[in-house]
Order: sequence, then C-alpha cells, then structure tokens
Amino acid sequence: MSQTDEGLISAAVERYILAMSVADEEGLRSIFHPSASVIGNYQNAVEWLSVDAYVGEVLGAGLPPNHGPSWTISLIDVTNDAGIVKIENEFGSMKFTDYLSLLKISGEWKIVSKLYHLHQ
Repeated sequence: MSQTDEGLISAAVERYILAMSVADEEGLRSIFHPSASVIGNYQNAVEWLSVDAYVGEVLGAGLPPNHGPSWTISLIDVTNDAGIVKIENEFGSMKFTDYLSLLKISGEWKIVSKLYHLHQ
C-alpha cells in the first residue's frame, strides 16, 4: 500500500462520514459506486440496500445538520486497487461498526460494499 493510496482512502472515508453527518445526497452518491450494496442486520432483519435506498434512509433520518459525527478508522488494508476499511462511528443515537470495501476505479477510490454492525 502506498502512502498516497492510504491518504486517498482516508480522505474518501472522511467524505463518506461528513456526507452522512449533513445528509449530503450528492456527497454520498459521489463516494459510492452506483452498484454498491449496504448490508447489515437492522430491526431483527437483514437489510440489503441499494445506494438509492441507503441515501434515502440517510436523508430521511431527520438528523440536525452537522450533528457532530464521532468516528475512528481502526483498520485500512489495501492490495493494489482493492481495499477494506473498518470504522467505528455514530449516526444519531446509533453506534455502528462499518466494513467498507473500496475499489480504485479510474484513479479514484469508491465504496463498492458497506457491511455494517449496529451495536445494541
């Protein structure tokens, strides 16, 4: 992993977190690949969302703008053009562990899959 890729991935994750925190539809769509999936267990059922459905949920959450996201990157692992990032974050009153799979496409890191765990 080059320092450049690590920095680009960290910047992509920061854009993702900040776009969530202000319900920035364009920002969220720019960091996810259009065919990405968001997957996890939510309210006792498997939730398997498209990017459109995920963005809709973020926009519909009704969080106040700049609700001050709390997040920490605990792992970045990259092999050439594929990488994974583990982050701990809070969205409103919920705490998540997210596993983001990223792929470098035309020189830009895009989230192609988000697997999450909602802490109880």
